[in-house]
Amino acid sequence: MAGDNSMVCEIISVGTELLLGQIVNTNAQYIARRLAEVGVSVYYQSVVGDNQARLAGAVREALDRADIVITTGGLGPTGDDLTKETIAAVCGLKLVMDEATLEAISERFIRLGREMTPNNLKQALIPRGAQVLPNAHGTAPGCIVNAPGLKQIVLLPGPPGEMRPMLDTHVIPYLADKSGKTLVSRVLRIFGMGESAVEYALKDLIQNQVNPTIAPYAAQSEVTLRITALCSARAEGEQLIEPYIKEIVNRLGGVVYSLNDETLWQVCAGLLKKNGLKLAVAESCTGGMLSSLLVSVPGCSNWFTEGCVTYSDEAKARRLNVSQQTLKRYSAVSGQTAYEMANGIALRSGADAVLATTGYAGPDSGADTGLVYIAAGLGGDISVHCERLNGSREHIRYAACLHALNYLRKMLEKTDEF
Repeated sequence: MAGDNSMVCEIISVGTELLLGQIVNTNAQYIARRLAEVGVSVYYQSVVGDNQARLAGAVREALDRADIVITTGGLGPTGDDLTKETIAAVCGLKLVMDEATLEAISERFIRLGREMTPNNLKQALIPRGAQVLPNAHGTAPGCIVNAPGLKQIVLLPGPPGEMRPMLDTHVIPYLADKSGKTLVSRVLRIFGMGESAVEYALKDLIQNQVNPTIAPYAAQSEVTLRITALCSARAEGEQLIEPYIKEIVNRLGGVVYSLNDETLWQVCAGLLKKNGLKLAVAESCTGGMLSSLLVSVPGCSNWFTEGCVTYSDEAKARRLNVSQQTLKRYSAVSGQTAYEMANGIALRSGADAVLATTGYAGPDSGADTGLVYIAAGLGGDISVHCERLNGSREHIRYAACLHALNYLRKMLEKTDEF
């Protein structure tokens, strides 16, 4: 225990690749910085290879001199991923199947369109009595294990893109609560600027941060910023955070689309509802994904009238009155076709606002993979935009939906950028 009665934590990074210098241990640096922000002291850090005996020794030694031990790595499905097994043995606990975790892993494989192999079942085994930490970015859940001497061991995954959100979302609030402090966070969402550009624009704020802290994350096709204040009461935290939010918005401008962790489709829903407007969409390459995102918002029947998936040229002509001349001269993947799709759904639905998407999502189109045309209209005024997108077929379709929603958002907000 530290002399100032603060909690003491020790960090153990697990992985032979760290010892061999094949990857840089950025996890320990990040964890140590975040622990300092919530008043948790770190006196020792260590790196251990994928060896059960040496890891067990390192964990026992850490428990002798710290209140909390945090490990990263070794939670994967392969034979050399031994962190859970080792720590369960050190604490005298059995590994048991966690059904909720197993279901989450299975659903993730289904979403990704991949087969779940039997060794992935290992990732759903949790030390008995442990608190499971969900992994929104991978298949390896974390957990908090009760250790001898009223101490805890926190197991986190090794990939930084999985470890950091889990630490910030679950572990830091847990430790702040144990330290008697309150964490207040606000999440800003950004579309239209990459993570590196966002970090560069906010470089001085991030480098000089003390309290509040700013943590950027790259999500699929967008960026989020989590601003967190350590304080004694929520009102105090809000006062600390507000000036940072104003400064970030001032610097980044219209690419910041939400100050309260809302998705683009939730923001658009709010704007449509606020202004009493109806929306209809016509889709080709997005194949109903855009409509699906929109109808995931509760109460969508108040502002969403219909969605039409017209994948073939014949369907575009029959359902949306896209002219044969346009399809023959410009093809189905063109700005002209996108315009006529938007105009067609507007006439069919009578909606105030419309969106239309057409393009190549790849990889078998044979031409211009990732070329998407988006038409967005309000009150009969339709604009067409061309986007060249990279990634897998599903990523391109999802990114196209986000671009369409972002054009709708800016149109509804009547910004100068539209």
